Amino acid sequence: MKKTAFGLVDCNNFFVSCERVFRPDLEGKPVVVLSSNDGCVIARSNEAKLLGIPMGAPVFKYRQLFESSGVVQFSANFELYGDISQRITRLLTSITPHTEVYSVDESFIDLSKLDIVDHQAWAENIRQRIMKDIGVPVSIGLATTKTLAKLATSHAKHTPSGVLDLLNISQAKRESYLLETKVEDVWGIGWRSAPKLKAEGLYTALDITNLRPLLARQLMGVHGRRLVAELNGICSNPLEIYGKARQSIMRGRTFGHDTDQLAVIEASVASLTARACASLRQDGLLAQSAAIFLSTNRHKPGYQQINQVVELPGPSADSGDIANKLIASVLKSFKTGKSYHRANIALYDLIDERYLQSDLFGEFNLASSAITQSRLQAVDSLNKRYGKGTLYFAAEDLSRTWEPKHDLRSPRYTSNWQELPIAIIK
Repeated sequence: MKKTAFGLVDCNNFFVSCERVFRPDLEGKPVVVLSSNDGCVIARSNEAKLLGIPMGAPVFKYRQLFESSGVVQFSANFELYGDISQRITRLLTSITPHTEVYSVDESFIDLSKLDIVDHQAWAENIRQRIMKDIGVPVSIGLATTKTLAKLATSHAKHTPSGVLDLLNISQAKRESYLLETKVEDVWGIGWRSAPKLKAEGLYTALDITNLRPLLARQLMGVHGRRLVAELNGICSNPLEIYGKARQSIMRGRTFGHDTDQLAVIEASVASLTARACASLRQDGLLAQSAAIFLSTNRHKPGYQQINQVVELPGPSADSGDIANKLIASVLKSFKTGKSYHRANIALYDLIDERYLQSDLFGEFNLASSAITQSRLQAVDSLNKRYGKGTLYFAAEDLSRTWEPKHDLRSPRYTSNWQELPIAIIK
């Protein structure tokens, strides 16, 4: 039986790297990317990290440092980051379909399905190809399990090649990397569980490998036994193949300003539902249920939530119909005088649109559903061709004040016709 082998491709400082693709003049300069409403730091370049700027740093506390050190700030440009992430995913899946997209900036690859003679050279070649074709630097870790591959990638970031191969090294050398990895940095443990493990004398990943399975289960549940096995090179966490059907889709935003205006809430619900349904249709799925979560600011007195669930009369990806039903459900609980801070839309109980069928009593009209799907596909086609937001629902125009602040956002170079980069040849 062929030995398991995994690779983890992890983009370095991903959001910052995406900004630098179109701004090479920022190479070597401190750069930070800010959260919705430009409130705190969510990504940092290595130069910004050296200045002591922590992840999640509130902008107002570090404004003076930003100015004195020439830190370049960007509002989060998630449309750009998502598009670049998809480009990297397409490149990886062209190498092998045995790919698991773990997050927007990380993907696992099952290497045991590939005929590789020299794993180190292969990984360095992939790294160079991603840099050449897309412009984003990555680190790659190779190991017999996903947990070890994750650990290897963390160490690879500090190597000249950007690659660490744990598949073809001695046991003593492999253990040295485990010894250098703090217990809180082990994938699946984190800072919340670390104190309990340290109280048991477990300070490094190597300590975890020596943990008895029964004690591992007592300390970390069933996950603990699997973690010990993974760190010992025994695969217990198989690859989740790219393309696996989603169970739910959620879209949410913190408002640019807290609001008690119903028109603003309606516009936000319509817009977020349209985005969620567009993703639904892109994946060829239909939702049978939807939910809205509306909340005030949890950091202010009188925190309140509105949670409403809507059972749809039939599987649907109709943005307008679902938005209308969600807005109607909000009206039942909406309280004037309360300033709302955030809205989340969730679509779940998803099914493949190919398996759509009528209900037992024939109340669900398949012909009408087919007409609706054709209309929405035409909308999606136009938005894809001429840019997102070319066609949208009128309710989205009731107000735009709910949209998060992004005063420092870079152009959406790859997905908006009006913001395409301009090259000047002299």
